[in-house]
Amino acid sequence: MDDQTTGRAPDAETVSPPAAVPPLAGFTIGITAARRADELAALLQRRGAAVVRAPALRIVPLPDDADLLAATHTLINEPPDIAVATTGIGFRGWIEAAEGWGLFDELTECLAKASLLARGPKAKGAIRAAGLREEWSARSESSVEVLERLLDQGVEGRRIAVQLHGAPLRDFVDSLRAAGAEVVEVPVYRWLPPADLAPLDRLLDACCGGALDAVTFTSAPAVLGLLDRAEQRGLTADLLHALRRDVLPVCVGPITAVPLEELDVPTVWPERMRLGAMVQTLTAELPERSRQLSVAGHRLELRGQAALVDGGLRPVSPAGMALLRALARRPGWVVPRAELLRALPGSGDDEHAVETAMARLRAALGVPRLVATVVKRGYRLAVDPAPGPAPDPDGKYGVAAVRV
Repeated sequence: MDDQTTGRAPDAETVSPPAAVPPLAGFTIGITAARRADELAALLQRRGAAVVRAPALRIVPLPDDADLLAATHTLINEPPDIAVATTGIGFRGWIEAAEGWGLFDELTECLAKASLLARGPKAKGAIRAAGLREEWSARSESSVEVLERLLDQGVEGRRIAVQLHGAPLRDFVDSLRAAGAEVVEVPVYRWLPPADLAPLDRLLDACCGGALDAVTFTSAPAVLGLLDRAEQRGLTADLLHALRRDVLPVCVGPITAVPLEELDVPTVWPERMRLGAMVQTLTAELPERSRQLSVAGHRLELRGQAALVDGGLRPVSPAGMALLRALARRPGWVVPRAELLRALPGSGDDEHAVETAMARLRAALGVPRLVATVVKRGYRLAVDPAPGPAPDPDGKYGVAAVRV
């Protein structure tokens, strides 16, 4: 017989009024950015998150980039009719690199004769900072809007310089060439794999092993860098399974999300392609994915490596979280010790390990009666009964409504 009945009064145990809990407390978030990683980490940590940092790529220094220098000479020798600036930092870096090569005047002179198009306000600002003037700027900050304008105007026989933003714009460039344009690609800030792969491997292992709750991407090349490393290590299937199910992929914008969307991995991104907006989107989305239950008269919320009890943060060990998640998958129902043993990380065959981990879990939660012992059978979350519950086959009580 279960040691609790529906007629019993709520636990006499109480939890002290909690201090305000930051919105991302208890969650662990991966950062794949090579640039502005410090800023992104600070924004996440300020909201309570634990952060795992691992650049998925490294940037070729622009003054050392022979491909960029060759493209610059090509355009100076034969100026374009149209030039497209896709990112502010990319266009600005190109101009600064040209200045270092002693080609600033020649490059800006040839661009001044071209029709300059900007893919948004940052690119527009970089154009003006170089002493140039854009003819038009896309309101949506999307390459699609730029492409539609060019095709509507007609590009047959036109020479077009396209400043890339870290990865080839295959569809964009192919569409222009199919319409009869001659396209010169300007490979600004090209990406290479990181010199030290160990941090990326740790992030990849954490993602596949369920130790991350979300992973952030600020560029499509970062997505490709993580996918490439997973393929090299034979972890592609594990990574995609984690990103589709347990780990929330958060991108700075739809362009960044394309490599994941092409693999049927759902992503989220903000309306405005900004770092702060991405963090706000993550802050709104991630807590909504946490599991919340009414247990023994208390409100229990399961986060990545912590639980909230009546709004108070309760850090829990990995073993304790493994048990708690196993119980929460079948809230209110008895979970046998053998099944809980299998859920413990690195478990052997001694069921006493379950008792030890359960004692520590109860201590961490601060309210021992959240988890009920069912003699000779196992344990269960003492879920508060919903109105009009239907008994399970063993005559136990049904579970309350759960929001996932």
